[in-house]
Amino acid sequence: MTDSSIPTIKTVLHPVSDLAKAKAVYAALLGIPPQADSPYYVGFEAGGQHIGLVPGGGPQGMTSPVAYWHVPDIEAKLAELTAAGATVKEAAHDVGGGRLVATVTDLDGNVLGLLQDQ
Repeated sequence: MTDSSIPTIKTVLHPVSDLAKAKAVYAALLGIPPQADSPYYVGFEAGGQHIGLVPGGGPQGMTSPVAYWHVPDIEAKLAELTAAGATVKEAAHDVGGGRLVATVTDLDGNVLGLLQDQ
């Protein structure tokens, strides 16, 4: 496996109950304004990481932060994970701009996110 094919966490999404208040807290923490700012999503780029705020857990119903592992082939990684015992929670789908995301749960119910940029 080459270094570029090793999955890395570059994106963490946090469900928030009050987007405006959460945005102020994360802006203070990171010392920068958000790069994406809409009523349904606020995103910060800081130190090579993307931190996203999702009001009410979004359509995926997140109840805790989800780390997204960036992978070169999301379908292949989903197949590997399910063969190893993970369960698909949210099948791979395009969220805009050719970005694919999916989530699985491990044997203890922890949610693992997968992200592929095309």
